Amino acid sequence: MSENENKLFKDYFDTTLAQRLAKMITAVHPPFPADAFVNQIAPQLDGLEMKQRTTVFVQALRDHLPAGFANAWVVLEAALGAELTDDGGMFNDGWHYWPIAHFIETFGLEDFDVGVRAMYEITKRHTAEFAIRPFLIHHQEQMLAILHTWAADENPHVRRLVSEGTRPRLPWAGRLHAFIEEPSLTLALLEKLKDDPSEYVRRSVGNHLNDIAKDHPQLVVQTCGRWWRDGSPERRWIVQRALRTLVKDGDLGALTLLGYGPPQVDLLDFSVEPDPLPLGGKLNLRFMLQNSTNAEQHLMIDFVIHFVKANGQTSGKVFKLKTAVLPPNQTLTIEKSHPIRPITTRSYYPGTHLVEIQVNGQRLGERSFELLV
Repeated sequence: MSENENKLFKDYFDTTLAQRLAKMITAVHPPFPADAFVNQIAPQLDGLEMKQRTTVFVQALRDHLPAGFANAWVVLEAALGAELTDDGGMFNDGWHYWPIAHFIETFGLEDFDVGVRAMYEITKRHTAEFAIRPFLIHHQEQMLAILHTWAADENPHVRRLVSEGTRPRLPWAGRLHAFIEEPSLTLALLEKLKDDPSEYVRRSVGNHLNDIAKDHPQLVVQTCGRWWRDGSPERRWIVQRALRTLVKDGDLGALTLLGYGPPQVDLLDFSVEPDPLPLGGKLNLRFMLQNSTNAEQHLMIDFVIHFVKANGQTSGKVFKLKTAVLPPNQTLTIEKSHPIRPITTRSYYPGTHLVEIQVNGQRLGERSFELLV
């Protein structure tokens, strides 16, 4: 999908995609009414977001494929192209299969066995991380048993599905409350994947553990501690990824595991400029950290901006700065320029904003600035 980096993802779900899917299907099933399929989709797309557009595609597939999920899947499976040959995933060569994956998510439960086979095939070309969620909700025990076998599959996309599809807080998907309440159900799967040869799979394992940490921080720290003690560099990379939210939150257990104990440093000459700051400008931070002890200090240095919300209250956002080893009786000077510009994920409001310096999870000092919006 790199041919137009400025194109919105939703805009790939257009008439051209409808025509592409119709061509794929008619190549293996000539009775498929390609023109009717495209003509049903095209007039509905204007003004719709991606999820709504996907629903239009799925309904058109339902209306024009043979009746019943099992019969429809015979056609769709025959239309599938070659499996992905790398770890790029759904946002590269397989993105156009998204409506088919959503078709499985919407109607696959009509025939459990066929639906499982459909997920197995689509995940090797796109992903089934969303399609699998209804199966986990309605057939949890059966699906978990299957996933335990898929954890040893030769295809890395199938193994990734074992972790990614069961994430309790998967982005863009509904939460799996049963797994939030009982994390041991998926931890058993992650144990089988923690030394997977594919970085694509290991990244998912780290993200999954990070999900669990939001509800069961102590359990994740304990699990990561066990993985860390005899772990390879690759496994320790998973641990660092898994603990990232806890580290930002200043969790002492997570920080200690990674080698960052309580800091024994002094914050000096902390300044925030300009004040006031117009929206669209850059906030310039400058400060010094002084190690007055006779031992070197391993430091994870962050800063926190407490943004004013619509109701006048503030909410803190942690930003990573750097890690450093500060020798005994030495001083470290840090300067950082941070743009405060409009972004899609945050609304800005005028008022007094606080900035704090956080070292090894501890807040050492604060300054304020006025944001002009």
